[in-house]
Amino acid sequence: MASRKEGSGAAGGGFGAAKGKGKAAAAGDSAVKQVQIDGLVVLKIIKHYQEEGQGNEVVQGVLLGLVVDDRLEITNCFPFPQHTEDDADFDEVQYQMEMMRSLRHVNIDHLHVGWYQSTYYGSFVTRALLDSQFSYQHAIEESVVLIYDPIKTAQGSLSLKAYRLTPKLMEVCKEKDFSPEALKKANIAYENMFEEVPIVIKNSYLINVMLWELEKKSAVADRHELLSLASSNHLGKSLQLLMDRVDEMSQDIVKYNTYLRNVSKQQQQKHQYQQRRQQENIQRQSRGEAPLPEEDINKLFKPPQPPARMESLLIAGQINTYCQNIKEFNAQTLGKLFMAQALQDYNN
Repeated sequence: MASRKEGSGAAGGGFGAAKGKGKAAAAGDSAVKQVQIDGLVVLKIIKHYQEEGQGNEVVQGVLLGLVVDDRLEITNCFPFPQHTEDDADFDEVQYQMEMMRSLRHVNIDHLHVGWYQSTYYGSFVTRALLDSQFSYQHAIEESVVLIYDPIKTAQGSLSLKAYRLTPKLMEVCKEKDFSPEALKKANIAYENMFEEVPIVIKNSYLINVMLWELEKKSAVADRHELLSLASSNHLGKSLQLLMDRVDEMSQDIVKYNTYLRNVSKQQQQKHQYQQRRQQENIQRQSRGEAPLPEEDINKLFKPPQPPARMESLLIAGQINTYCQNIKEFNAQTLGKLFMAQALQDYNN
């Protein structure tokens, strides 16, 4: 298993203990069309972050449930314990096996169907998350990763999204060839790396009744707190993270331009070498000498290594996520302004 680090997005590298693979999806089709989550699972994820997540600390855990047709039902979960790389004696695979065995003994759904992690201002599109989700989907076809955003949730709107790797990206990851040519051949761009699966939160009738009672007892003043516009810090942080990713993208562009210049320079050297070789052979023939033996020009001029393309795609995907967050923030702010104005007009 991959060791868990702050902000890394790595979650127990695929958990090879899954009992065989899930049902294979039809060519070009996703194995899961909808994710149904019990309210208990959502509360456990939120509680896990509130107890162990601080600042940009990422919390992660295992999702349990079952697959019904093309619907993935998540009925339970349990967290990964916080530990550091110094805890050499801790075995995450053994920990998960023991937890699932204990749940099975008390007749609770224990089938592994994915994992979850929190995110810091939407910073979840990373290579670690890509590698972990590939391991999960490769072992269990229906696996998903749930991304919980505590900052958006604190603003009054539950932010919980389910993602899977697209079939195209799965094929590329299986081949482990992330060269620009391979990604271009597979037609992979940041827009079609991940696919979002619709989520439905299911509660029992008793829980719905309890929520209705709590809503009736809540004070009107508490609801008005959701209209507060004191959230400029969130916008500033999102813009700062966006600028950092744009800087990283600029650095990748510089690397790629350097690679192109090196390729062009090498092509000129090859051409000059071939011309000198040809002139020398003409002179040798005029003197009645045998021409020089043919040489493998690729051995003399080793092609420069192209820069990795996958990192650039992930950075582009993260930039897109930050832009969407800022767009949603502006829309929410505008909505709050209209609501606040409407309440003021009503009170007057």
